[in-house]
Amino acid sequence: MTYIVLVIFFLLLIIGIPISMVLGITTVIYFILNGQVTLLDSTPLRMYSGLENFGLLAIPLFMLMGEIMNEGGITTRLVQFARVLFGHFRGGLAYVTVIANMFLASILGSANAQAAMMSKVMVPQMEKEGYKREFAASITLASSIIAPIIPPSMIFIIYGTLSSTSVGALFMAGILPGIIYGLVFILVISYMGYKQQFPKSERASWADIRSKSLKVIPALLIPITIVVGILTGVFTATESAAIACLLAVIVGLFVYRELNIKKLPKMLINTVTNTATVTYLIIMANIFGWMIAFERIPQLLVENMLNITESPWVFLLLVNLALLLIGMILDGIAALIILVPVMMPLVIAFNIDPVHFGVIICINLTLGLLTPPVGTGLFIVSSMAKVKFETLVKSVFPFIVISFIVLLFLTYIPDLVLFVPRWLGM
Repeated sequence: MTYIVLVIFFLLLIIGIPISMVLGITTVIYFILNGQVTLLDSTPLRMYSGLENFGLLAIPLFMLMGEIMNEGGITTRLVQFARVLFGHFRGGLAYVTVIANMFLASILGSANAQAAMMSKVMVPQMEKEGYKREFAASITLASSIIAPIIPPSMIFIIYGTLSSTSVGALFMAGILPGIIYGLVFILVISYMGYKQQFPKSERASWADIRSKSLKVIPALLIPITIVVGILTGVFTATESAAIACLLAVIVGLFVYRELNIKKLPKMLINTVTNTATVTYLIIMANIFGWMIAFERIPQLLVENMLNITESPWVFLLLVNLALLLIGMILDGIAALIILVPVMMPLVIAFNIDPVHFGVIICINLTLGLLTPPVGTGLFIVSSMAKVKFETLVKSVFPFIVISFIVLLFLTYIPDLVLFVPRWLGM
């Protein structure tokens, strides 16, 4: 019966049924085929119990914060600040795209949202100044993967909830890897700029640099408050989201004076819609995980993996390769929700730090946004930037290779991930 259910699962995916529905339908079919119809009586309770976690409250709050900061002119100031500092270098706008993504990562925390926004902002501007549209689209897409790494990160919140790992420690663990990715992309752009003679903008005046620097301080206050507040224990990672929303409203209304209260209903609707999508997926994945536990798949997987290797290094290599393939066909959050309950017993068996593993799995699944055939980031940027899908795939391929190489370094040098949380005593 298990094989029949697996066939049904993949068939539903192939014909284009949304992954959340696939998880729910597959679970119900499994219970019926195995004669466990009585379990369906407990299914509604099981679905909603998956949302009874205080940490999940951070998801709608951080989404709302992103909406407020976009409407309040805060993201615009961050991009302008990056431009006056780095725009005059050869390939400067490409640097600005990467650095702006690093700033915005602390606001949006969603690679898809970031890729969509930056495609509208940076791609037309880069093409106007002489860059090829496909390159502009590829660097915008590639650098968007920084968003789920630098805190606050929705994908870290979900992983922390599923694995009972400190979200605060995950946030701190993402800082150094996010910076490393940004620096590596800048080095790649520097090499490409030298080879292809990228254009450069005029150097900004000291007066302009000083003006933009002063204007960006209130915008930077929000991510700084989140990090400092979590580190000092003033508030939790979840409570920091509410504080960030309040600060975003204050800055947008009274400092930049661009936040229009009339747009609040639209921002709330967007927040509710996006939150409902994620929470519905969590609900369905919870009953799917129940089915997996009923079949003892985690235990069988641990036994088989231990028969293959006793080395945590080999295990991590196999996990990276498997996740890279899984990320090509499944949405990152969906894959995370499905895989974490299955893999955590293996993480414990191989004595791997759950914070280190969380950063690895989250980065790996985020790379799926860049890879065909289901890479949602590819479809978003292709549509927004008006670049052919196959052209974008070819253009972004070097960044995918570089990203995976960096991931291997993060995998086998745990201190690159754990240095900051250990230094902070987390």
